[in-house]
Amino acid sequence: MIEFVMPKAVKTDVLYDVIILGAGPAGLTAAIYASRSLLKTLVIDSAPAGGLASTTEVIENYPGFPNGVTGPQLMAAFRQQAEKFQAEIIEMIPINSVNLSGREKIVTTDLGTFRSKAIIIASGRRYKEIGVKGEDEYKGKGVSYCATCDAPLFRGKDVVVVGGGSSGIQETLRLLKFVNSVVLVGFPPHQTAGPALLARIKEQKNITLLLHHRLLEIYGERTVRGVKIEDLETGEVRDIRVDGVFIFASLTPNSELFEEIEKDRNGFILAEDRTLKTNLPGVYVAGDVRSKILRQIATAVGDGALAAHAVKQYLHELEKEKTDNS
Repeated sequence: MIEFVMPKAVKTDVLYDVIILGAGPAGLTAAIYASRSLLKTLVIDSAPAGGLASTTEVIENYPGFPNGVTGPQLMAAFRQQAEKFQAEIIEMIPINSVNLSGREKIVTTDLGTFRSKAIIIASGRRYKEIGVKGEDEYKGKGVSYCATCDAPLFRGKDVVVVGGGSSGIQETLRLLKFVNSVVLVGFPPHQTAGPALLARIKEQKNITLLLHHRLLEIYGERTVRGVKIEDLETGEVRDIRVDGVFIFASLTPNSELFEEIEKDRNGFILAEDRTLKTNLPGVYVAGDVRSKILRQIATAVGDGALAAHAVKQYLHELEKEKTDNS
């Protein structure tokens, strides 16, 4: 059983100016801007701080790093900067419920209940289960959704990767440093990954690309031993012996907790473009969980800065309203 320890700076008996739900690029940027504006800021993440960006092997399209930067390095710098301005960050703490409709926002966690005047939702996305036979049975027994987390466990082994978008290719490049070989399944005819990533993956010697295929089944004996793959053009089903399956087929927003918030049909949170405010007063959204056309670290950073600025303005209006009524 995991024992959670309350960080020294974090208290449940205070009213924060803003609580930020999520410690990825958007959440940490919002924390930098909010805390630097002297707002009492708390960041809560049920996962490790850094978000999906911290699991990326090399980031080449974030400005300021002409030779690229690793995800863990970049996110560590984001966190250090937020904490420099006295933002309080707690991670790996399950968030059980939220109540965002009142003047005070309530966030209930395994550590206790926290209150704030405003909320920024920056909960990001996660890799989605694809629902094939054997996926649930062998989860943690050869089925993984994180190359950065689990690649060393498959050193010298043969694996299948499902998903040919940018995230899937980046994770595959991470895997290739450890595994014997990779079969990349579901590489779409119309590529969604950038040309630079595509060129790099095609240069690798120990990778097989199965274009226009889909995963039908994962099977094994206590752990994964193989998969069944269907060719979508011919209908042929192939049996491939592998030791692991990494699934990076699609991403889904972490928005289920926010029942009162308006979302699009895919579950992404809707917000006003100018301020990133949601349909609830004092509640803002930033990063990959927001409904928008591009989800990158650069856009998440912009969202985080804008949401924090909007919160500052909102709190100023609250104070002005309080003064006018007194």
